[in-house]
Amino acid sequence: MAATPQNPAASRRKVSRHRGEGQWAAGHFTPLNGNEQFKKDDDGLNVRTRIETIYSKRGFDSIDPNDLRGRMRWWGLYTQRRPGIDGGKTAILEPEELDDSYFMLRVRIDGGRLTTEQLRVIGEISQEFARGTADITDRQNIQLHWIRIEDVPEIWNRLEAVGLSTTEACGDTPRAFLGSPVAGIAEDEIIDGTPALEEAHRRVVGNPAYSNLPRKFKTAISGSPLLDVAHEINDIAFVGVRHPELGPGFDLWVGGGLSTNPKLGVRLGAWVPLDEVPDVLEGVISIFRDYGYRRLRNRARLKFLVADWGPEKFRQVLQDEYLKRELADGPAPAEPVERWRDHVGVHRQKDGRYYVGFAPRVGRVDGATLTKIADLAAAHGSGRLRTTVEQKMIVLDVAEEQVASLTEGLRALDLVVEASSFRRGTMACTGIEFCKLAIVETKARGAALIDELERRLPEFDEPLTINLNGCPNACARIQVADIGLKGQLVLDETGQQVEGYQVHLGGALGLQAGFGRKVRGLKVTSAELPDYIERVLRRYLEQREPGERFAAWTTRAAEGDLS
Repeated sequence: MAATPQNPAASRRKVSRHRGEGQWAAGHFTPLNGNEQFKKDDDGLNVRTRIETIYSKRGFDSIDPNDLRGRMRWWGLYTQRRPGIDGGKTAILEPEELDDSYFMLRVRIDGGRLTTEQLRVIGEISQEFARGTADITDRQNIQLHWIRIEDVPEIWNRLEAVGLSTTEACGDTPRAFLGSPVAGIAEDEIIDGTPALEEAHRRVVGNPAYSNLPRKFKTAISGSPLLDVAHEINDIAFVGVRHPELGPGFDLWVGGGLSTNPKLGVRLGAWVPLDEVPDVLEGVISIFRDYGYRRLRNRARLKFLVADWGPEKFRQVLQDEYLKRELADGPAPAEPVERWRDHVGVHRQKDGRYYVGFAPRVGRVDGATLTKIADLAAAHGSGRLRTTVEQKMIVLDVAEEQVASLTEGLRALDLVVEASSFRRGTMACTGIEFCKLAIVETKARGAALIDELERRLPEFDEPLTINLNGCPNACARIQVADIGLKGQLVLDETGQQVEGYQVHLGGALGLQAGFGRKVRGLKVTSAELPDYIERVLRRYLEQREPGERFAAWTTRAAEGDLS
């Protein structure tokens, strides 16, 4: 006679088997979602041929949906938001209802490195094909809007003629490599990462071996002691350090990222010499490709694998399976002595010339302004410019006698060299104007906020970051800002639903990196924003201790003082 189960309810439960995380290295090659299916069907890099031979000739309506909302990202193209759709409908409408028939086009600028000729071409493309639009991003790229599919091949021809491209500027690929904008010229530089960045670009970008990753992959390489590439929030980062025996090289970090589940990168404790950076980068990308989670899109970032494995296992797999050699142990980077790392202002180069950093309003410029910047840089420098990860720009190689003239020329374009804390520290994502994920407006509101705070608090000179994001996805890094503003719809004093923000306070990178504090229930309407920020900053000025940063003050301030 068969034994009676001790727990009959348990025997009635349906036994389910975990399908795994979709890791190729575990043999899970069956696509588990639509994104994985369209990538398996055809490499995203192949869509360029269809754009050139079919879509640009037959128009927007001829584009296959999997190309339109998927593979075209591999070439820097996203459909932009259809005008007139309010934020309350963002999560309700289907993609085809949100799509406009125009595109955002992202120009990939690795290391932020530009020549005056390249910038002039971008400015001319903006004016001819993009209704004059241009935004400098916090990943050193430049984005254009209102692009027609019919014009894309000609735009590519013009960009590529001057050494620029949009290859893998978006998509589940190795995105643009961040690099110190003053690599090779700064007096205080630990090591120049430019040769490694260039070789990594040659090996990785456009390589089919790395063109189907679980999701996007973000890289940063900098030898600056200012920690000027936000290394803590990249999938992989190489941070300049001096090894006590081996000399200058890089400290290796992995697993950083923000969005709705933010994580700071972790050190692997490994020191990487300059000539091995490309090998290590390929190894980490390959781990992500092979072991990364492909089952669920919201877990398909390297940060989740690193969190599950831990840094010790991750380093061991990297060494044993991919590099086939041990990495040397090395020191952590030193804490930066400068609290600003945007390179705004006039700074001496190691060759005796100067670089001049200036601040557009929240990264927003236009095509005509870009061509004028190119003209100024050509007249006053050597023809080299840089973009930064703080939505700023730099003119390199300026002789001392040319600095004043360049500064005056930039000021005439409303591009400030001697910038207030609010102009330097306010950042904004694309927002509802063009982004299909956004709920609120950001760019114009951020620009107006700068003016208002400069008027109300003209003497405020503490380093401060104010980051505005149009949705929860943190493209503008809200969790690591002194004042992070996450766009959402809120109720005003009359009970009406209006645009507003959930407030995060006290985030930071570089100096005691960490995520901001959410004050319980603190939401601010867009109209109340200047009043709120003024109120909190005045309390900070009243209560701070000598040398105390805003972020540190928020950790000990009473909730009533933060509201």
